Amino acid sequence: MAKREFQTEVNQLLHLIVHSLYSHPEIFLRELISNASDALDKLRHLTLVDDAYKGVSFSPRIDLELDEEKKTLTIADTGIGMNEEELVSNLGTIARSGTKNFLSQLSGDAKKDSNLIGQFGVGFYSAFMVADRVEVVSRKASEARAWRWTSDGKTGFEIEPAEREFPGTTVLLHFNEEGQQYANGWRLQEIVRKYSNHIAFPIFLTYDKSEWDEKEKKSLKKRATEQVNAASALWRRPKNELKDEDYKELYKSIAGGWDDPLFWFHTKAEGNLEYTTLFYVPSKAPLDLYYAEYKGGVKLYVKRVFIMDDSKEFLPQYLRFIRGIIDSEDLPLNVSREILQQNKVVTSIRTASVKKILSELKAIAEKQPEEYQKFIGEYNRVLKEGLYSDFGNREALLDLIRIKSTKAEGLTSLAEVKSRMKEGQKGIYYITGGTESLLRTSPLLEIYRRKDIEVLVLDDEVDEIVFAGVDKYGEIDLKPVNKASTSEDLKDEAEPEKAEALRPLLEKLKATLGDRVKDVRASVRLADSPSCIVTDEEEPTMRMQQMMRAMGQKDIPALKPTLEINPDHEIVKKLLARTDDEVTKDAAWLLLDQALLMEGVPLEEPAAFVQRLNRMMSLSI
Repeated sequence: MAKREFQTEVNQLLHLIVHSLYSHPEIFLRELISNASDALDKLRHLTLVDDAYKGVSFSPRIDLELDEEKKTLTIADTGIGMNEEELVSNLGTIARSGTKNFLSQLSGDAKKDSNLIGQFGVGFYSAFMVADRVEVVSRKASEARAWRWTSDGKTGFEIEPAEREFPGTTVLLHFNEEGQQYANGWRLQEIVRKYSNHIAFPIFLTYDKSEWDEKEKKSLKKRATEQVNAASALWRRPKNELKDEDYKELYKSIAGGWDDPLFWFHTKAEGNLEYTTLFYVPSKAPLDLYYAEYKGGVKLYVKRVFIMDDSKEFLPQYLRFIRGIIDSEDLPLNVSREILQQNKVVTSIRTASVKKILSELKAIAEKQPEEYQKFIGEYNRVLKEGLYSDFGNREALLDLIRIKSTKAEGLTSLAEVKSRMKEGQKGIYYITGGTESLLRTSPLLEIYRRKDIEVLVLDDEVDEIVFAGVDKYGEIDLKPVNKASTSEDLKDEAEPEKAEALRPLLEKLKATLGDRVKDVRASVRLADSPSCIVTDEEEPTMRMQQMMRAMGQKDIPALKPTLEINPDHEIVKKLLARTDDEVTKDAAWLLLDQALLMEGVPLEEPAAFVQRLNRMMSLSI
């Protein structure tokens, strides 16, 4: 018998699960049955498409056997099984690095923590909430040898050869004091029907059943075996036969969580293509939604045969939070990821599914605004990614996202912003490039405040990139306030005269700043600040240039901003009247540096900035 140590993360995980989740220990059975169902799904698929497995006898079932006297429960399946290497890999280590994030997120709040278990694929370890010893005997299909894995869930595990008549896996739980409440046939039936009634394979329970004995005139216990689940694909049943609880319990099994879903959309398509989709929106965004290793996607079935559980080809990346099932009648059973990427059936299902999800969300936004706000609180940012990647659905997404604004508390829709536009307003204006507080105090907004024009405050990290490619909402132009051309909308009749009067100073400032700026000109967008920077329409903003360099694009040319000067500001008027060139030179650099700082751009020469500032302060003290 080989004694082995658990991986460090497994030790941490076991300790935290056992000590954090006692409020909901019954989920152990849901997780173990779900694992058994997955093993059956995999073997059924292989027997249909893989020559190496076509000769394997496949009689799918899951058996629970309770021994009340010994306080043990056995969960056995006739699925794919595992060999020695797979037992060690699957039960002794955690390959997925995201699980480390799972460990850091466990809070001690039982309901919250139990909702994380299934998300990170560590459901097997929930068995140690109710058992002080777990034995797993498994024989891989197409292999003759079986193996036994044994552990007390504390320090490590042991592996040794074993016997098993048929391929599959048997998990034997020796209940601890906490788990003894589940050494009860009626209680087990209740848990199976609550969490696993939809499992497509029959689940049998063997237990001591109390029956009335007419001869003895008393209730006697007799060994009985009964099927305890409906064993039907819930998503294939008509919607009018299903209750909300049916949908919720299926979701919990799919997502491996405890919370109810926020929404679900159930569709059966018939005609040229026949398929069923059942999509769920989780009530909370997955913790690893923005991690590179995030495993999104929906479960794919073909003619009720499970194919894969993370088929990303059916939904775009910005809808990766959607959980659920797609069951197609038209795809081949031996479909692979490579085939999925080029298949016309997949393209048709994807197109229809995306439109269905977005239209359902729009209906919820209109009819259930409070519920929609909960959705936005979790998924607004990821929806915005679609504006960049899904041009065909951009208009629908623009209606669904919510943004901050200078005219609304909290978040608002673009439709509401459109309804508040002033007469003669030439577009919807927005500002990007930093935190909300930085954007709201930007000099670029001053003239809009004075003219009582609404500006969108786009402070999400993705906004700078996403909205750079969105130029219209319907027929209305979307205009960034930090682009030079936007000022054309704000000009009045007095502007040319002011610019002409300022020309001598502008020329001095331009000569001083040289190639650090593209131009220096009079501004029509400033009201209270002396200066600001803008970029040309076709150029990335200063903030965007920073982001591109941070993402590794080192060869970006140093684009020059245009410095705009407020002709009505006291500092500018005094500079216009001065003849001291040295003071004007210091002022030129300070006007540029303060404008850069207000944009969140770090200064190239902080020491030179401080020296100039000190010289200017000495003149005023």
